[in-house]
Amino acid sequence: MIAYLDTNAAIRLSQGSVRKVSREAIRLIDRAELLISPMVAFELELLYEIGRVKHSSRDLQSKLAHELGVRVCSLPFAEIVSAALDEGWTRDPFDRMIVANAKANGFAWLLSADEAIASHYPRTVW
Repeated sequence: MIAYLDTNAAIRLSQGSVRKVSREAIRLIDRAELLISPMVAFELELLYEIGRVKHSSRDLQSKLAHELGVRVCSLPFAEIVSAALDEGWTRDPFDRMIVANAKANGFAWLLSADEAIASHYPRTVW
């Protein structure tokens, strides 16, 4: 079983915060192969550059890998972009690519507290 973390979930988990996380999400965190989209890695770095997070993307990725075994998904970018073409519900390129990445990988689970994502991607859990 595979589960992706969206950007906010990656930040929260790197800080050890599981506030308001459902039992189903905890089960996925404990049992699933946890991945992040390369778009999450990129968004984390942008957030670091503007001072919204305190640690670089590489530092957060390293922490998540060490503590939870999270790794960056290696699906070909062209496959993810192809799936993103069908995600016309948002103009946010990060949300669009993150959802598309989960869809392109066998309609995988996605850990996200984002209500817009949850309303458009039924395998969203938080």
